Amino acid sequence: MSDIKMDFSYSGIKQEDIQEYEKEVIRIHESFYLKEKYDNEFLGWITLPTNYDREEFKRIKNAAKKINSDSDILIVIGIGGSYLGARAVIEALKSPFTNAISDDESKYTKVIFVGNNMNPNYIHDIIEFIGDRDISINVISKSGTTTEPAIAFRIFREFIESRYGIAEARSRIYVTTDKHKGALKQLADEEGYEEFVVPDNIGGRYSVLTAVGLLPIATAGINIDKLIAGALAAQEKYADSNLKYNECYQYAVIRNLLYKKDKNIEILVDYEPRFHYFIEWWKQLFAESEGKDNKGIFPTGAEFTTDLHSIGQYIQQGRRNIFETVLNVEKSNFDMKIKSDEDNLDGLNYLKGESLDHINKTAMQATIKAHVDGDVPNIIINIEELNEESIGSLIYFFELACAMSGSILGINPFNQPGVEKYKTNMFKMLGKPGYEQK
Repeated sequence: MSDIKMDFSYSGIKQEDIQEYEKEVIRIHESFYLKEKYDNEFLGWITLPTNYDREEFKRIKNAAKKINSDSDILIVIGIGGSYLGARAVIEALKSPFTNAISDDESKYTKVIFVGNNMNPNYIHDIIEFIGDRDISINVISKSGTTTEPAIAFRIFREFIESRYGIAEARSRIYVTTDKHKGALKQLADEEGYEEFVVPDNIGGRYSVLTAVGLLPIATAGINIDKLIAGALAAQEKYADSNLKYNECYQYAVIRNLLYKKDKNIEILVDYEPRFHYFIEWWKQLFAESEGKDNKGIFPTGAEFTTDLHSIGQYIQQGRRNIFETVLNVEKSNFDMKIKSDEDNLDGLNYLKGESLDHINKTAMQATIKAHVDGDVPNIIINIEELNEESIGSLIYFFELACAMSGSILGINPFNQPGVEKYKTNMFKMLGKPGYEQK
């Protein structure tokens, strides 16, 4: 099992500072487990690795096998937590060029995402990419009325029905929605689509380890048993309310201590390009959870060493309201060594025999030192290696840390009332019935 360890020695925070939150952390921890059984508390994710629906889990794997057998492409329709988690896991564990591999050479169905924007060029490009390939659809929405995925589903449902006819289209559409109610649930019941459940007690940004994320992930050829096993290991590891031994809660406390020092922007940094969408998932998790009541650390991301050549100057010498959390994969899946060149015009012969992974990690260590010296505290999250278990553990680590961090901050980390404002304005401008006077 791949382990995750936190190193806060570069944060400027001492263990005794963390321990001042001991009683508060115990109180919040106990409240999580007391409230977990109530749907309206949105804490179902906390014991999900233990209590997940085994029967639905089997159906997810069977559906993924069917999609792999009859479809070149799975179109995943969703926005926010309905797509970011799945995309984060798939892109962390698959080659970034997976969708460029020919259908004949590809072992698994290509997974592409739509419904996360309303741009006509993007829709057009996806239709062009599909061409004459066989497709299936997984539409993910609690209500079925969220504008972006609803528009995408209307377009691609018509597309798939035109291509295969209504009867066969029904066997190629998979719906992940509310168990009992909603427009999408009603449509799925009427049409006979295979249905999977968005649990009542798990909010969208915490839902990646439910059917919301697992069907696309399994279709991409990722072992979801191992993913859940990694999350279970984290659940067991971080169930200890003792702050001295719980690194997940320590991370939550350190964030709040830095926030009190006016470090109100956190940059999640990686040196592994496969983490691009993991950062996007993390940004949503923390932004929607903590950004309320004029409070909260602003979560953003950077990919090093790439971004050292763009925003690196600001991080080094800009406003001193920043801290960084660095994702460090200790063991690279692949590596290569620098060879000698007779002419040495690029001046790189001093690196002869060095591995690229070693050079990359040396750049990381040099950057951490430079940024810490420039008053940018750093927290290091060390991940033994990149695989299903480590990603499952990392997901659970951040979900629990986010819940604890927001609770320490004094806000509800499980709602997102602010996202409705733009929708109200948009519906009024577009003339949606019932919004004329709002």
